[in-house]
Amino acid sequence: MWQRQQTLYLAIASILLIVMFFCKYATSLGPDGTETVIMYYDKIPYLVLLIITAAINVLAVFLFKGRVLQLRLSILAALILLGFQIWLAVDFFKYKDEIVFSFTAVFPIAACILDILAARGCLLDEAIVQSANRLRSPKKK
Repeated sequence: MWQRQQTLYLAIASILLIVMFFCKYATSLGPDGTETVIMYYDKIPYLVLLIITAAINVLAVFLFKGRVLQLRLSILAALILLGFQIWLAVDFFKYKDEIVFSFTAVFPIAACILDILAARGCLLDEAIVQSANRLRSPKKK
């Protein structure tokens, strides 16, 4: 399972997304100087996106024998993560004067890049298998 490079990429992306459940999203400073910590699970849309992408990535890690399904799942996760990162960027520019964002706000784009690399590896593996099957198949006369 771990001898394939894309499985390692998917595992690292899964770990990044699971870590986001336990990290803070931002810190809001009140008028009296109090700090309010905002977690990712405090915002329901972020929580839903995190659960979906983490589940897809973990599922893709264990589908190492199904290269085509692993390819499709990693592309789907990359697209969802790209949308999640765009949503975080919009929130950043919308609230940059009011709250201080955590460095974990860039984890979705890192996981997206890892998912794209994993999809590329799955595609290359599938191409190698298909070319080997064409070479092995008996010629019809």
